[in-house]
Amino acid sequence: MSVLSGKNILLGITGGIAAYKTAFLVRLFIKSGASVRVVMTENAREFVTPLTLSTLSKNPVLSSFTSEDDENALWNNHVELGLWADYMVIAPGTANSMAKMANGVSDNFLLATYLSAKCPVYIAPAMDLDMYRHPSTKETLDRLKTYGNIVIPATHGELASGLTGEGRMAEPEAIVEFMENHIIRNLPLYGKKVLITAGPTYEAIDPVRFIGNHSSGRMGYELARTAARLGAEVTLISGPTYLSADIPEIRTVRVVSAKEMYEAAHEVFPGVDIAILAAAVADYRPAAPVDKKIKKKDVSLSIELEPTKDILASLGAIKKHQYLAGFALETHDELENARGKLHKKKLDAIVLNSLNDEGAGFGKSTNKITFIDREGNTIPFELKPKSDVAQDIFTEICRRMS
Repeated sequence: MSVLSGKNILLGITGGIAAYKTAFLVRLFIKSGASVRVVMTENAREFVTPLTLSTLSKNPVLSSFTSEDDENALWNNHVELGLWADYMVIAPGTANSMAKMANGVSDNFLLATYLSAKCPVYIAPAMDLDMYRHPSTKETLDRLKTYGNIVIPATHGELASGLTGEGRMAEPEAIVEFMENHIIRNLPLYGKKVLITAGPTYEAIDPVRFIGNHSSGRMGYELARTAARLGAEVTLISGPTYLSADIPEIRTVRVVSAKEMYEAAHEVFPGVDIAILAAAVADYRPAAPVDKKIKKKDVSLSIELEPTKDILASLGAIKKHQYLAGFALETHDELENARGKLHKKKLDAIVLNSLNDEGAGFGKSTNKITFIDREGNTIPFELKPKSDVAQDIFTEICRRMS
């Protein structure tokens, strides 16, 4: 999955011959899973048609503050458009438009939108060789960088004038790759390795029956997806569940029993930076599972249980540089029990949820948590979708690791 998936991209097209490439650029953004809106200058319309871009982006293309065809139409709100975008891309960036951007000139709709944007802005310059080399162009690019804009370097190649040299706009594939790499490198968990455990464990009674619980694994899977979106390399150790992560940055290890999860966690843990154990691991297992199905009889059946190994406590005992967090699902004395578990198992943080809270617990799409760290700070959160809960958890962890 591309880091651009689910993002809003505002593409600003200025009047240069390289504008014809923006049709391919829009297609690549859409293919990456982004939503795209296009703003173009009047001169840009000479090189690529609004109809082409609106068809590809599935949004109207804007060039002016008002509609020329409908004098009663509402004005196009450049401020709202600038705030809508997660990323803005100026491609091609002509010498004229970039000079105006560098000096705060706002004489067209695109420039007004640029000045209203609060998001990162990427600029892909495109012009002839001598224009690109001119000292004023270098000064313009340097000033734009001081404003926080990210310049995608022009490439060497054949230019519209027939000359060969620097000034050619980066190809659409290269622009998307540049943006993805730049975004990933600046994500809070870039370069970090994260371990997540999720789901229940099944402890065999015989080949047919087992001891388990109602955990769906959703919370752990949302944690894994969030960690990947934040730039981490993720190992997800999952008990039996129908869920699938479906993200290349997540390596899923499937296990069944508490013993298998213990072994898998200990294999991965030494090499990770963050470990969040969200799995609902069985505390007990049958002491002597049998290899044939137990036949039903008209008498009671007693099964001797023995404790499973405590994965969280065992990792807490060996942790060095890792940030280790666990979950506590409680039904009474919630805060007291969670804090006791935090200190006993030598955790850096614990995420408390209570079965007494409506919408929290197993099998739900929502959760209500309290984040408690080892310094005793207690941060309660409202009931939220588990995807938002996962983001809250990583926000708290990143804040403590920074």
